Amino acid sequence: MRSLRARLLVFVLLAILATALLQAGLAWRAARAEADALFDYQMRQTAQSLRAGLPEGLATGMLPIPPQQQDFDFVLQIWTADGSLLLRSADRPELPPQAVLGFAEVGAHGTTYRVYSLMTGGLVIQVAQDMAVRRRMAGELALRTAAPVLWLAPVLMLAVGWLVRSTLAPVGRVRQQLAARHADDLTPVAEKDLPEELQPLVHEFNALLARLGQAFEVQQRFVADAAHELRSPLAALKLQVQGLRRATDDETRERSLQRLDSGIERATRLVSQLMALARQQARQAEAAPTQALDLVALARQAVSEAVPEAQARGQDLGLSGLDVAMVRGHADALTLLLRNLIENGLKYTPEGGRIDVGVVRAAGSSEVVLTVEDSGPGIPEAERERVLDRFYRLPDAPSTGSGLGLAIAQSVAQLHGSALRLDASPALGGLRVRLALPAD
Repeated sequence: MRSLRARLLVFVLLAILATALLQAGLAWRAARAEADALFDYQMRQTAQSLRAGLPEGLATGMLPIPPQQQDFDFVLQIWTADGSLLLRSADRPELPPQAVLGFAEVGAHGTTYRVYSLMTGGLVIQVAQDMAVRRRMAGELALRTAAPVLWLAPVLMLAVGWLVRSTLAPVGRVRQQLAARHADDLTPVAEKDLPEELQPLVHEFNALLARLGQAFEVQQRFVADAAHELRSPLAALKLQVQGLRRATDDETRERSLQRLDSGIERATRLVSQLMALARQQARQAEAAPTQALDLVALARQAVSEAVPEAQARGQDLGLSGLDVAMVRGHADALTLLLRNLIENGLKYTPEGGRIDVGVVRAAGSSEVVLTVEDSGPGIPEAERERVLDRFYRLPDAPSTGSGLGLAIAQSVAQLHGSALRLDASPALGGLRVRLALPAD
């Protein structure tokens, strides 16, 4: 059964029936014990009453059954010491002689009798009763005990059905709220007045809606940024193609081709940077990073990849600090951050300059600090916050670049619960970028 309501109703019905059966069984057992004690006492008292003398009926050999004992199916028999039947109950079957004194159970005439034997004056007095009488009386008592529960079962089912419907009503209200929503409605579902069992589900659903909203916002922002930022490079490419068509000599044609190739390279880089920014912003909706990483190994790899470009420009690029620094994070994202910071330093540092990458442990704390500093012109203090925004470039910055490198690095830092800090490099005089991450 997939319906919780039907499942609860069936389980409650089974519980009611099981309770009724258990109650009937216990009542039958208690009634059997009480009936055995009561009838055994009456059988003993009847046998004791015959010890005073033989009752009337000796001549006929038939003992009359007292009216108060006729409903109990008592059987009375008196035997002589030599085993001869002297007297027996009228209208009752004859039972075999019982040599064992006291209580015993004897099978006869297809049933079982409870027999009490007493010896007095050379005679054996027997009082017996069919056990079916006791079982019947115990069954009637058990039925009378369980009958109220069985009669009340329909009423209980109606009450339980109403209770289940009222209890599951909040689930129906949440379903109606979701069914009435538009496809773009990502507002949280109201958690007020919901049962404790339903609140965690709705809370997690609202968290999912928040992540979806953030992902949609990133997507919309990416589309808007791409449409805005690609307009100028595409227009420039179009003009360069037109200039190539108008070229009348080989020199002009070669110069136009170089400009076109440079424009295509800038557009390709812009698209790549836009995609990287969109991925990092989308990752901010993910769970906290849990992968253990060696930040020094990542920095060593990023530096080794940038060494050829630095050598081509006559720049000194190096790595210093710790041998191993374990942090928790996303390997791809931290690698992208390192590449962007190193490329940013290479681009703005003049030929023959110096770029240092350092991984150190912060004094008196459990943080690992990554630094990338250069000997370039640096960034004025008033502009250090703004350069972290998307597409913002300094007025005197080179024409190449999209203004996304530091924005992407800042997005990666925020993904790891931190932020970039920009200041002047005390050793090289240019820009120093710092990122502090908790050590693993």
